[in-house]
Amino acid sequence: MRKIILFIIGLVLILGAFFAAKWIIDSNVKEQPRAEKIVKTVFTETVNNQLVPVVIPTNGILTAKNRLELFAEVQGVFKNSAHPFKTGQEYRRGQTLIRIDAAEFYASLQASKSDFYNLITSLMPDLRLDYPEAFPKWEQYLNTFDLNKATPPLPETTSENVKYFVTGRGVYTAYYNLKNLEQRLGKYSITAPFNGVLTEALVTEGTLVRPGQQLGEFIDTSVFEVELAIQKNFSDLLAVGEKVALSTPDGTATFTGKVARINGKIDQATQTIKVFVEVRAEGLKEGMYLEAQLEAQEVENAYEISRKLLVDESNVYFVRDSILEIMPVEPVYFSPNQVIVKGIPDGTEILSRPIPGAYVGMLVKRGENTPSNPTEQTGKTQN
Repeated sequence: MRKIILFIIGLVLILGAFFAAKWIIDSNVKEQPRAEKIVKTVFTETVNNQLVPVVIPTNGILTAKNRLELFAEVQGVFKNSAHPFKTGQEYRRGQTLIRIDAAEFYASLQASKSDFYNLITSLMPDLRLDYPEAFPKWEQYLNTFDLNKATPPLPETTSENVKYFVTGRGVYTAYYNLKNLEQRLGKYSITAPFNGVLTEALVTEGTLVRPGQQLGEFIDTSVFEVELAIQKNFSDLLAVGEKVALSTPDGTATFTGKVARINGKIDQATQTIKVFVEVRAEGLKEGMYLEAQLEAQEVENAYEISRKLLVDESNVYFVRDSILEIMPVEPVYFSPNQVIVKGIPDGTEILSRPIPGAYVGMLVKRGENTPSNPTEQTGKTQN
């Protein structure tokens, strides 16, 4: 009897524990909440196809269009200059850049002039006797001859006999030798052919200058050129005289230039063509790095969008009745950040910004086109 009672008590405990556990499990079941449906906020823009210019981005280094490499053609000591011959010094047109001491050569030139004057004087008696019709011209030539001025041209001779007589006395040979010396004297002084600045100075006053020695570099700071390389596909779309927008890499300064020259040869290594753009503006310096936007052609009935909006390089998302859909487009020209496409009907609302996780059939709502926060914005609504 004792065993039976213990068995009944154990069975009751087991059954009580089972039902108690079942009650606890059943009472712990929570009601499942209704699923939320996520609706992303998208920003759209309405397509309006029009004439879109194809802009080719390129860059180059600014160089002075007018440049003077200073070299010595004669030997002597660097005497002086109109201003201190230092890098960065400005000169006006006609001012002396370099003057080399020519005292010795000048004395030699004056001696040659004196010899030439004596030669003409020795002809006068014979001209008076043999060619009296030519005598007045040569007499006037002697009277106007000045040793301190440039040698004047010889009198014109119409008579062949007079010409033979003067030539036989060596007058023409002496005259042209004298003019050659005068031309050489002019090389002892170098003057500025335009307003500019000295960008390189390799000698100082008192330096012995030798023929062929480089003395410095002088550039015109009023007009510059930038050499640009463009793809050969667009070479026939550019013309001399077209305007080009130029800017510094940081965008703080912009300039307007025009195409001055187009090279007729294609670079075999890069398959590009050199285009030279002339620009005149304040604040330009040689060696500046400039970026250019070349308008090569115009595409009709097209639209320009961000490259980030392209799906598989040939599709774009658009919104129809709060549903995201996709359509094929025809890319015409790719730039680093933008792409010109065709095939989007006017009035279509396409995405103006890409959204992560986009798919066809996604439920979306339109946000303001100019939100304060430029990042992607999303929202949730209870259905």
